[in-house]
Amino acid sequence: MVRRLITSLLCVFLVAGCAQEAAPPNNKSAERKTLLIGLIPEQNIFTQLERYKPLADYLSMKTGTKVKLKILRRYGNIIDNFNSAGLDGAFFGSFTYALAHAKLGVEVLARPVAPDNTSTYHGLIIVRKDNGVRNIEGMRGKRFAFVDKATTAGYLLPLDYFRRHGISNYKEYLKEAYYAGTHEDAIYDVLNKKADIGAAKNTVFKRLAAADPRIREELSVLERSPDVPENGIALRKDIDEPVRRKLKETLLNMHLDPEGKQALERLGALRFTETTNEEYGVVVKYAEGINLNLSTYDYVND
Repeated sequence: MVRRLITSLLCVFLVAGCAQEAAPPNNKSAERKTLLIGLIPEQNIFTQLERYKPLADYLSMKTGTKVKLKILRRYGNIIDNFNSAGLDGAFFGSFTYALAHAKLGVEVLARPVAPDNTSTYHGLIIVRKDNGVRNIEGMRGKRFAFVDKATTAGYLLPLDYFRRHGISNYKEYLKEAYYAGTHEDAIYDVLNKKADIGAAKNTVFKRLAAADPRIREELSVLERSPDVPENGIALRKDIDEPVRRKLKETLLNMHLDPEGKQALERLGALRFTETTNEEYGVVVKYAEGINLNLSTYDYVND
């Protein structure tokens, strides 16, 4: 009886030892099954998901890594909550990328090319045609709808515009300045007379104008910014190289695949193009022109 008990115990230990020996190594590469990608609130949440979900599904299918999306409430949340939200990457606007690269060290992979074969955008300052605002003098005592302090089109452009026209404190010059939160909201706030002046990116203006003829009929453009890279996807530096490489290859070649072309059409793009840090030099230069230090910039809306 004792011998049988000892033999049984030895078998249990041996099996446990074998199971332990056969277990896969506990490393980061083996564990990575998903990529959580953040989206900036360029438009309302439903429009954003409708555009980006087919892309996430396609990337998941082709790379073998599940790509999940997380839309953040405001532009600065992508930087504030990048680590706390467990984000592996994001589709960054040009200014949020410049900030995130300086503060978090993220690295851009690619950005979409629009149906007109452009992969850049620019900011617009817009007004209603019937409100009499035609220049900086006409803006005195008016209401201005910015988008967010972490946007090129929705904040840097107006700051540069005020600086070039000798306005050092726009809050004192204007009756009111507020943050609409999205480019879409800034445009509609001007259209619907909540604001007298607004700032937004031209690609959103064009997309909305195609669906709502009032936008071109009732609004006019006073100013535009330099062209900057369209929203690009960037990943944390510590993402495994095979995962990074596979994701980039899939993005750059998906226009050659019928299923990939369908996802691109839903996104509103022809294809993706490779993108580098150097292409954001125009944003850095633009920020330096208004004495803005990217590494210390306070991007929280006030």
